[in-house]
Amino acid sequence: MISLPLAPKILKEDKNKAVFQIEALYPGFGVTIANALRRVLLSSLPGCAVTEVKIKGVSHEFSTIDGVLEDVIIIIQNLKGLRFKIFEGESQTASLKVKGEKTVCGSDFKLPTQVKLANPSQHICTLTSSKADIEIDIVIERGMGYEPKDIRKKKKSDIGTMALDAIFTPIKSVSFEIENMRVGDRTNFDRVNLSIETDGTLTPEEAFLDACHILVDHFSLFLNALAPAKEEEKSKIEELDLSGRVADALSKGGIKTISGLSRKTEKALRELEGMGD
Repeated sequence: MISLPLAPKILKEDKNKAVFQIEALYPGFGVTIANALRRVLLSSLPGCAVTEVKIKGVSHEFSTIDGVLEDVIIIIQNLKGLRFKIFEGESQTASLKVKGEKTVCGSDFKLPTQVKLANPSQHICTLTSSKADIEIDIVIERGMGYEPKDIRKKKKSDIGTMALDAIFTPIKSVSFEIENMRVGDRTNFDRVNLSIETDGTLTPEEAFLDACHILVDHFSLFLNALAPAKEEEKSKIEELDLSGRVADALSKGGIKTISGLSRKTEKALRELEGMGD
């Protein structure tokens, strides 16, 4: 029989980074478990990203703005670096309006109450003169993984609105190392050190648990669909050697198995026609 590993523990944690250690994995299960977690973490956790941007006076991404150090392409790349968390709804909008010589950051956006910005210090652009100004409107959406703008459902947008490729995943990086360890007399069991870094919209622990739940949900579905029925679910009422009247009342009430009978309350059984005390 394949033995189960020890419960995972956190070796070290620093802001949005953490290293999880899983010990005493049966030989070969280090790669199996670690790779499955890594794939799910990188591809299947939902997150938020900027999907559209509109900059006042800008018609396309190859433009420049008077009094702004960065060109529009760089500004768009900086906007993609903003990491949001939406608490309600599938999409939200935010706006920024700045004038005068200033370094513009994510904290300058006015956000709705349903949105939180995880990295307010993210640099957006630099206004280089007292007469310079910039106005930006962005759309923030929920999603999963990476989504090129070309495959997103096309909708009619205002003139000057630019669609962006979206990186929704809240995971910045995942890596793992596997080494041998001793369990009893054997020295070929696996020890896994799994390193997770998030974008700050969720903790590494939350990401680890979410990935585990996704895998468990999938395997539970397979197990429940293909596993044979339990004995109590297959056992018929007739095996209880009940009186004819009681057995007939149960049958008329749609109760044909011991499992079905065990799920009924005493009150529900009393209400069956012909059951009696």
